[in-house]
Amino acid sequence: MNSSLPVLKIGMLGCGVVGSQVARLLKDDARELSTRSGAQLVLSKIAVRDMKSKREGLDASLFTLDAQSLVTDPEIDIVIEVMGGIEPARELILQAFAHGKSVVTANKALLATHGSDLYSAADKAGVDLYYEAAVAGAIPILRPLRESLVGDHVKRIMGIVNGTTNYILTKMDEEGRAFNDVLAEAQSLGYAESDPTADIEGFDAAAKAAILAGLAFHTRVTAEDVHREGISSITATDVSVAKSMDHVIKLLAIAELTPDDQISVRVHPALIPRTHPLAAVRDAFNAVFVEAESAGELMFYGRGAGGAPTASAILGDVVAVARHRTVGALGPRESDYADRAIVPIGQTKTKYLIRLNVADKSGVLAAIAQAFATEKVSIQTVRQTGRGAEAELIIVTHNATEAALSSTVKHLTQMEMVRSVESVIRVEGAAQ
Repeated sequence: MNSSLPVLKIGMLGCGVVGSQVARLLKDDARELSTRSGAQLVLSKIAVRDMKSKREGLDASLFTLDAQSLVTDPEIDIVIEVMGGIEPARELILQAFAHGKSVVTANKALLATHGSDLYSAADKAGVDLYYEAAVAGAIPILRPLRESLVGDHVKRIMGIVNGTTNYILTKMDEEGRAFNDVLAEAQSLGYAESDPTADIEGFDAAAKAAILAGLAFHTRVTAEDVHREGISSITATDVSVAKSMDHVIKLLAIAELTPDDQISVRVHPALIPRTHPLAAVRDAFNAVFVEAESAGELMFYGRGAGGAPTASAILGDVVAVARHRTVGALGPRESDYADRAIVPIGQTKTKYLIRLNVADKSGVLAAIAQAFATEKVSIQTVRQTGRGAEAELIIVTHNATEAALSSTVKHLTQMEMVRSVESVIRVEGAAQ
C-alpha cells in the first residue's frame, strides 16, 4: 500500500453474509483499492449485535456493540451500512451524516421508505450517499441511471430484480412443478428465507422498483407508490398455458412514463414472449431492461444477490466516495426536479390473459365476448380447450386499463355460464 496516500478510515454497520465479504475484500485487495481510490482505505471499526459469532479472518479488536460510537467517531470518514432493516439503520445513517461522514448502503427497504429524508440530510451535510448494491446486487444499474443516462430520456424500465421468485418460476417452467414444491426446494438451497413473504409477495421487488423509478424519472417514489402483486397464486397450469403460447411467466418490476408524462410503477407476474431478452434470464439471476429515447434498448444482467456480488457493488461505491473525499468533491445529488405524478393502477394499461372455466354449450363464446365489449375491453385472441366439465377459455386482450379489466372480471363472475375465473395475468414485452 502506498504510504504517501491519505488515509480514509471506514466503519461498518453489520457483519453478516455481505458485511463479512466486504471486510475480506477490503483486507485482501487493499493495495489495488488504494491505487484506484487515491487513498489508503482502512477498516477500523465494525458494529455488530452479537460479539459471540465466529468471524474468521477478522481481527476481534475491530468489533463493537456500540453502533452509535461508530457513526460519531471523529476518525471515521466513510460508513458502510449492511445491517438492514429500517431502524436503527435510518437513525444511525442520519447521525453519520450529521458528523460529516459519507455513507454507502445496500438497504433497499430504507431507501424506498425514507430515501427523501436521507438525500436531504446528506445534501445538508455536504457528504455522499451511494447505494448501488441496493438493487440487483453486482449488476451496475443505478449508477448508469444516475450518471451515464442523465443526458437521455428514459422511457421504460422492466426488470427481474428478485432471484428467489425467478428461481421458482424458472423451475416451474422448465420442470412443470408446482409452486409450493419449488418454494420448499428454494428454501432448502438457501435461495429463499424460512419466511419467504418479502420475496414471493413482491415486497423486495417493489422497494427496488421505487428506487429505479425515482432515478429514471427524477421524481421521489416510495415503496407505497408501487402497485404490488406476488407469485404465490401462479399455478402449474398458468405456466403450462404460457408455454403453449411460447411465453414464460416472470415477476417483473416495471416503471414507465405514460403518454401524459406521469409515472406507472408496478410489480407483478406477467407473461413475456420467449423472444424477449428477459425471458432467457434463468434461476436466481437478475436483469434490468431499459428503454431510452436516444440510447435505445439496454439490458443489464448478472447475479442479483449473494455476499460476494453485493460486496462488489459496495466496494465500487466505496472507491467512488473515497475519490470524492480526497479531492473535496461530491457525487450526484438527488434529482427530483420533474416531480411527476404517480398513476393509480386503475389507469395503467397493458394486455391481459384471462383463463375461464366455462359451461360447454352453444352461445357461451358470444355471451362472453359481449361481456368484454360492454366493459370496453377488446379481445385479441380466444382459444378453447377441453370439453364438458373441463371446458376452458383462454382469452388475451388488447391494451386495456386495470379498471376496465377489473370490471370485466366482475361481470364474468356474475355470469351463470362462467363456472370460475381461474386466473388473470398481465402480458408484457410484446407490441402493444
